[in-house]
Amino acid sequence: MLVIMVYDVEVKRVAKVLKTGRKYLYWVQNSVLEGNINEGSFKKLKAELSRIIDHEYDSIIFYTFRTSKYSEREIMGIEKGEESQFL
Repeated sequence: MLVIMVYDVEVKRVAKVLKTGRKYLYWVQNSVLEGNINEGSFKKLKAELSRIIDHEYDSIIFYTFRTSKYSEREIMGIEKGEESQFL
């Protein structure tokens, strides 16, 4: 499945969240990662992040798509992050 992860966490946890997210997804912009991931890995990612964040203060949003068939990615301005698999 295609996953886009957007996060807003306290500064002291940003590096841990980014490092954990990059084990499964590609960093594309500040606080945004994306990529194709299977159900098992997605569950592992969420479990790892759940142990890192402060559930009373931090926020992570996952957008999931069963297929990238009808999706499109358009960049305005400079491209940040790594080369992506997003179609």
